[in-house]
Amino acid sequence: MRLQALLIAAGAFTLALGAVHVVLPALLDYRSVVFDRPANWKPPRAFRLWLTRYVVTQRDRYGIIWVMNFAASYVLLSIGLVDLVAADWLRSDAGRGVALWIAGWWVVRAGSQLWLGRRWGDWLIIAWFLALAALHIAVWHG
Repeated sequence: MRLQALLIAAGAFTLALGAVHVVLPALLDYRSVVFDRPANWKPPRAFRLWLTRYVVTQRDRYGIIWVMNFAASYVLLSIGLVDLVAADWLRSDAGRGVALWIAGWWVVRAGSQLWLGRRWGDWLIIAWFLALAALHIAVWHG
């Protein structure tokens, strides 16, 4: 019963985080970070892949920010829904593999936080995401 309550709380948090990620580039004003460059800013270099060459523009870079946030939102919203509406299934033999996958996702997300910094807030975020991973490992472990 306690695990069920923790999964519901984790699901609510994860749904909220996924919803925020849908608009995070606008909230953090990434547009100005990508487009407001000094006149002497170095132009982007071509991306080479085998025989092709693709020049990545500032607009492409801004687009990638949105694409990655939408992808993160999709995963977060999916995890949140599973935690909220399928907690019993997640704890069953059929769902335990998904619980392990979710735990892995939270571990990757926690480790990725180090790219943003090593301030005390970053360490709190890492600890929180690792706690979510531990919760899903507990679900997987049974």
